[in-house]
Amino acid sequence: MKKIQLNPTGPMGLLSQTEVDLIQHVRDNQLHQLFRDCCLAVLNSGAHLDDSDALFSPFDNFEVNLITRERGVKIELINPPEHAFVDGELMEGVKEHLFSVLRDLLHVGAKYSALDITKCDASEVTHIVFDILRHANTIKPETEPAMVTCWGGHSINAREYDYTKRVGYELGLRKLHICTGCGPGAMKGPMKGATIGHAKQRFTEGRYIGITEPGIIAAEPPNPIVSELIIMPDIEKRLEAFVRHTHALVIFPGGVGTAEELLYILGVLLHPQNKHQQLPIILTGDAENADYFEAIDEFIGSTLGTEAQNLYQIIIDDPATVASAIKGKLSDIRQYRASIGDSYHFNWSLHIASAFTQPFEPTHESMSKLKLDAQQETASLAAELRRLFSGIVAGNVKQPTVELIKSHGPFQVNADPALMEKLDHLLQSFVDQGRMKLPGTKYIPCYQLAT
Repeated sequence: MKKIQLNPTGPMGLLSQTEVDLIQHVRDNQLHQLFRDCCLAVLNSGAHLDDSDALFSPFDNFEVNLITRERGVKIELINPPEHAFVDGELMEGVKEHLFSVLRDLLHVGAKYSALDITKCDASEVTHIVFDILRHANTIKPETEPAMVTCWGGHSINAREYDYTKRVGYELGLRKLHICTGCGPGAMKGPMKGATIGHAKQRFTEGRYIGITEPGIIAAEPPNPIVSELIIMPDIEKRLEAFVRHTHALVIFPGGVGTAEELLYILGVLLHPQNKHQQLPIILTGDAENADYFEAIDEFIGSTLGTEAQNLYQIIIDDPATVASAIKGKLSDIRQYRASIGDSYHFNWSLHIASAFTQPFEPTHESMSKLKLDAQQETASLAAELRRLFSGIVAGNVKQPTVELIKSHGPFQVNADPALMEKLDHLLQSFVDQGRMKLPGTKYIPCYQLAT
């Protein structure tokens, strides 16, 4: 049996006795298994898997304990994966990520243990998102606006991955920071490219932020480039953290997860209170992805209308133009935030309706009751479509939902006939293009569209 004890780093290096006592209490409840699984995911940083069974099964004898002291806590690892070590020493990045898990799952969990965060109103959710980011030292008010969030699929081919690196490289040359969902594919590529761009510019302050949530991190372990890992309580708070913390969005090809993210931000920006918001959104891929973005654009246009289409720009096969367009918008963002007295690094003025903040638990009942009616108000339709795609993501990669599908069969999805046809076309294109699972993995749909 191999044991290793780790001294805390970052914000966890100095805790009050009250905080230590709270963590001691939280570690004794049902969070422990989640904490253990997230630690194991971090120890498998860089693994090219999206199957939590395949990730966890070789390490059934792995365990993690907390050792409390007067001034803080230590993490004790029992039988950790050998590939997390170099010459017997745990890699520094992995160690940092382990304490990020402790910070966000247990420390923050203890802080809000008396509050049912699933029932908070929109303003309370925003405060929680801000508090988690602030506690992680992610919000740096002394710096210039330069954060670019990159969304895209974890299951992309080598050509598409290379394009994400090229875009990241151009962003890095312009001294822009990168934030992604922290996993592989389009989440890793921009970070990898940016590291080279930053190095060429001798820019040593480059940031590589990965924002995830407990149900995702087990299926998509952090890639090794992530320098700041934040684990939000659920997908809705993860999405809010992205859009309030960023200054621009770049969206690469992806599957239902990427569609969920796009529908989220479009639904948010369609609210009348956000008509003056400055948040550039660029959809981009190489020349062979032109048909993919045409299909996405057509779906958005036919469901949410031209107003939604006007919120983004599509740039094909031109990484330099993508980066230049974003760089050119940063002064507008700064000017707008200054004019309304808003923070440069946390967009308080962005209005996010409760339909986008309340956690959606995908079950057979909740998925069948989604209001997929094209006649409803566009922001409401975007919220319902976002929930649909979120449920499919969960059915594809989140272990509890995967088990639910195994036990009770695929989700049944109902929609009006015209919308159903559009959904069927889009979802089938994701399946045909291999965007639902990693290459080499057969995809078994977790949903059925009612006929």
